[in-house]
Amino acid sequence: MCRNIKTLHNFTPPATEEEIRASALQFVRKLSGFTRPSKANEPAFTRAVDQVTEAARELLDSLVTNAPPRDRELEAAKARARAVDRFPGMSEESGAVIHRHHPTNTLPV
Repeated sequence: MCRNIKTLHNFTPPATEEEIRASALQFVRKLSGFTRPSKANEPAFTRAVDQVTEAARELLDSLVTNAPPRDRELEAAKARARAVDRFPGMSEESGAVIHRHHPTNTLPV
């Protein structure tokens, strides 16, 4: 539930429907405080995810920019480099990731 919602605008290739829905799901999880809603709340939760997905798609489709599209792989590499700088014990070769709540804990990938 604590994953970051990533920027989806102005990338090559453009954001997929799955990426947009995943961001909408994270947003609704954060707002509601539910990772998984109860059966009683499931219809409202699912409806909210659907509506946020639709609003996000509409937003992304209507945004304009003069900036050249960003390359996904290049941006991902930059993010990995920032993570290594931020968490010196972490390396791509180690096969570990830093748990967000406890930066000193590593979890196997």
